[in-house]
Amino acid sequence: MEMGLKLPGFFRRKKLPEDLTSAEERKIMHLSDTPDNIYPFVLNLIEKTRPDYIIHTGDLADNFKIERRPELKDRYTASVRELLQMLENSRSKVYIIPGNEDDVEILRGLVQKSHIVAPGSIIEIEGLKLAVGHSYMDVLTIEGVDFKLYGHNFRLIPRGLNGVLSINFILLPSRRVLKVKYPHGTNFERGYKMWRGM
Repeated sequence: MEMGLKLPGFFRRKKLPEDLTSAEERKIMHLSDTPDNIYPFVLNLIEKTRPDYIIHTGDLADNFKIERRPELKDRYTASVRELLQMLENSRSKVYIIPGNEDDVEILRGLVQKSHIVAPGSIIEIEGLKLAVGHSYMDVLTIEGVDFKLYGHNFRLIPRGLNGVLSINFILLPSRRVLKVKYPHGTNFERGYKMWRGM
């Protein structure tokens, strides 16, 4: 039995924290490993929170495992094009860190305004130093940063923000972190078969 996401369920959510919907502080939004059927949720979240920066730590269309199934590249390309248009049409400055299920050449051909950043890099945003990678291994040993942003699996590390576990918002200048849960069923769509009772 397939457990796909139902769109109406995306938006029957608890109210977002007021700090996320107000313009009091600037915002960095961090997400990772996004299957294409949560794109409407991501777009809705961008519209409600109006982040100044968006950092995606890889696997932009995570339901297409092109590392193992290269025959899905056309479908991957169409989905990534859709996500990039959403991200780049926001008023945010966008950073993309390619994941193991991304094709860097396809990404380079599709990006218009986004910055493609190599895993293991440090980016600085308004005085905040961020180590960015797809996996925790890309950022684990990097020192002298405020946060380490990554995704790929469920691992937690010191100073780390895992974009698989939640969509993370860093508020500036306070540097407070607020987290928004992904829609129910996201991990199933990512291919993580870990449902209890099945």
